[in-house]
Amino acid sequence: MKIRVMIVDDQALVRAGFRMIVEDQEDMEVVGEAGDGMQALELASQSAPHVVLMDIRMPNLDGIEATRRLVAGDPPPQVVILTTFDLDEYVYGALAAGASGFLLKDLPPAELVSAIRVVIGGTALLAPSATRRLVEQFACADPAGDAVRRLRTLSDRELDVIKLVAQGMSNAEIAETLLLGQSTVKTHVGSLLEKLELRDRVQLAIFAYESRLMRPGDVDLQRLSAGRRGGA
Repeated sequence: MKIRVMIVDDQALVRAGFRMIVEDQEDMEVVGEAGDGMQALELASQSAPHVVLMDIRMPNLDGIEATRRLVAGDPPPQVVILTTFDLDEYVYGALAAGASGFLLKDLPPAELVSAIRVVIGGTALLAPSATRRLVEQFACADPAGDAVRRLRTLSDRELDVIKLVAQGMSNAEIAETLLLGQSTVKTHVGSLLEKLELRDRVQLAIFAYESRLMRPGDVDLQRLSAGRRGGA
């Protein structure tokens, strides 16, 4: 089955460029294009995309609010934010809305294709600059009270796992580090996502910083931003 991709951007030339890249892949197809967030919501209900490539700054309804509404659907698509801006509020806003990735539009075509496959596999990814800004933002913020309370509900093993997820390790790498089976690690990650009511591995990393379980310098930014293919 092909990966169904929807492209949302208010610039027709940008949509055309993304369409060419996606349709050049044998395992992907473009199931629709939208020029703003409202059109995206209507189109998604008809075309049921697996992945939505979403711009942020658009008329009528911006990409962050459109993402929030899309991921509330059943089943929700994976949303990859593609923008020319990497400002802090966009990074946090996109992830808080439920986006599975945040990339800049000047990335090479091969990286865009890779990003689509990564998020379909259940892994989130961020542009390196976006990851750095995100980590710096949480480093300067006061610990979130709710995150600290939820942290206290986790076992020692779950704390070990979430720390390594926040460092960008794949399930295989976590298994090797903790001397566990990969299936056990996958179970732990899935349990953490369910228990903490989080969407993906990047949100686990955000939680680790919000709760002060992780601090600046604890995470390898290149690892986290590379979108490791460990799966959830």
